Amino acid sequence: MHILIIHQAFAALDEPGGTRHHELARYLVQQGHQVTIIASPVSYLTGTALSSSIPWKSQQVLDGVTILRTYTYPALHRSFVHRIFSFFSFMFSSFSVGLGIRGVDLVWGTSPPIFQGMTAWILARLKRVSFLFEVRDLWPAFAIQVGVLRNPLLIRASEWLEQFLYHHADEVLVNSPGFIPHVQQRGARRVALLPNGADPRMFDTKLDGATFRKRNGLEGKFIALYAGAHGMSNDLEVVLQAAHLLREHKEITVVFLGDGKDKPALQARARTMALENTVFLPPIPKTEIPAALASSDACIAILKPIPLYATVYPNKVFDYMAAGKPVILAIGGVIREVIESAGAGIPVEPGDPQALATAILHLASDRRVGLEMGRKGRKYMEEHFDRATLARRLAELLADLVS
Repeated sequence: MHILIIHQAFAALDEPGGTRHHELARYLVQQGHQVTIIASPVSYLTGTALSSSIPWKSQQVLDGVTILRTYTYPALHRSFVHRIFSFFSFMFSSFSVGLGIRGVDLVWGTSPPIFQGMTAWILARLKRVSFLFEVRDLWPAFAIQVGVLRNPLLIRASEWLEQFLYHHADEVLVNSPGFIPHVQQRGARRVALLPNGADPRMFDTKLDGATFRKRNGLEGKFIALYAGAHGMSNDLEVVLQAAHLLREHKEITVVFLGDGKDKPALQARARTMALENTVFLPPIPKTEIPAALASSDACIAILKPIPLYATVYPNKVFDYMAAGKPVILAIGGVIREVIESAGAGIPVEPGDPQALATAILHLASDRRVGLEMGRKGRKYMEEHFDRATLARRLAELLADLVS
C-alpha cells in the first residue's frame, strides 16, 4: 500500500526533533509498503531552514522513504502571527504538492499544527481513499490552557476545525491513552492507540559517554540532562531554579540540550542568576542522542503544571528509558503511571523546583539507585514500548483501514 503523510514538523533521523514518523515509516517500507512524506524545509524545533534556500519543492529518499519538502514561511518562532503564517503556507503548499502524488491508498494527517489536518482530509476525499488523523498533542486545548491562544474568535474557529477533523476521520490515532476521552467527546467515531515509544536497538546501554563529556567540558560531573524543546510548555525556568538550589554542590551540572523559542531568555536568566552549574548545548540529530544520553547520570522530563499535560506520553521519557537512565519526572498523570509501574525514576510535583533539586541530589548521592532505576526502565520499555512492536501494530491498523 502507498501511504501519504502530511507532516509539517517531520524530522528525519539525521535532524534534531522527534523522529517517531521516520522510524515508523522505515519499518513500513521494510514490510514492502510505499511511504511518501510531505514536510517543511524549516525545522519545527529550531525555526531555521534545513538548507540555505527554500525551494518550492525538493525531494530526498532516506531509508526507502520519499520525503518531499515544500515551501513554508520561514519565520516560525518570531511571533504567534508569524507562526500562523507558517502553518497556513505549509497547508496550501502541501496541498498543491499532494495533488500530484499518484497511486495513494491512504492519507495520514497529523496534528499539531492542526491546519495540515484539513489538507490531508481534502486530499483523501479527492483521491477517494481513507483518511487517518493522528493527534500528537491536544491542540487547541493545550494552547488555550497555556495562554498562547486567547482570541475568542480564533478559539471557536480552532475548536470547530478540531471537531470537524475528529468526526470526518475514518480513524483517529492517538499516541497516549490520556487523549482518548478528549477526542471521543469531540466527535471521533473510531479511535486507535499507538503510544509513543523508542527503539532500544538505537540505545546501547554500554555506550561510553566519555567523548561527549570531554567535548563539552563535563568530565567528573554528575550530569542531570534535559533534552528537547525549550518552549513555553517545557517550564525550564523551574529547572533553572532547581540548579540555583544546587549551586553549592559543585559536582552536579544541569545540562540543557536542544533549542526553542525560549532558549535565549533561559540563557540570559542563567547568566543573571550566575548559575555556573548549568550548560546549554545546541540541538543534535537523533543519531547523536544515544551518545548524549550515555554521558548523563539522570534525565529530566518536565512540563508546566496544567491539567491537560497529565494526558501526555512525551517521547523523551521513552528515549531516557531506552538509554537505561533514571527519569526525574516533573509531569503528572499517565506518564507518571508508566514511571511508577516500571520503577524507572523519581516522580516529583510539576512546578516545584525544590522537589526537582531534591531528586537530583538524591541520585547524585547514591548512584547505585539511579543505575537500578535505569535498568528497570530499559526492561519495561522493551516489554511495552518497543518501536518495532508498535510499528507492526501500526501496519495492521493501516491495512485494516485501507481494506
